[in-house]
Amino acid sequence: MKLSFDKGFFAPLPVLIIGTYDENGMPNAMNAAWGGQIGMTQISVSLSSSHKTTKNIKLNKEFTMAYATANQIAACDYVGIVSGNNLDNKIEKCCFTITKSDKINAPIINQLPIAIECKVIEIQEEFNETRIVAEVVGMKVDEEVMTDGKVDYQKAGLVIYDTVTKCYRTVGGNIAAARSVGKKFDNI
Repeated sequence: MKLSFDKGFFAPLPVLIIGTYDENGMPNAMNAAWGGQIGMTQISVSLSSSHKTTKNIKLNKEFTMAYATANQIAACDYVGIVSGNNLDNKIEKCCFTITKSDKINAPIINQLPIAIECKVIEIQEEFNETRIVAEVVGMKVDEEVMTDGKVDYQKAGLVIYDTVTKCYRTVGGNIAAARSVGKKFDNI
């Protein structure tokens, strides 16, 4: 029997580490879970207007979005619990190092194997949040997380945010080929 609840949740949510520069060129990173893909070339993320990252995105109109990984989860969590408004060197403090993107004015965190380079298309203030829609203009991926020319989520150690238990979970292995396993019903 299904139980009935007054509220629901959307899961899983990727744990995204957003990289920006401030007006002085100081890198900043923050942990965000309220984001996702729109079609094949755009992403959307919802942030509080009070975040330094939000201010930086509005200023530069560019940012990177890296995926948090299991082996860097403490550092990834740290950049989410400490505000860039209060601590300028939080990237350095959690031992992240950065390289400037060659496509946009935003930092790439060297310790995270996948970084998506984004240019802002639209910024909307809604529901007491700032929603940012951006075009994906590039991606940097460490070779060691590739399998047969494709990103291997399990090798990368990607994590998701569990909104119910408020914990991080790892992305597991493959269970079936998409757009293929369901074809078994064609023979019935």
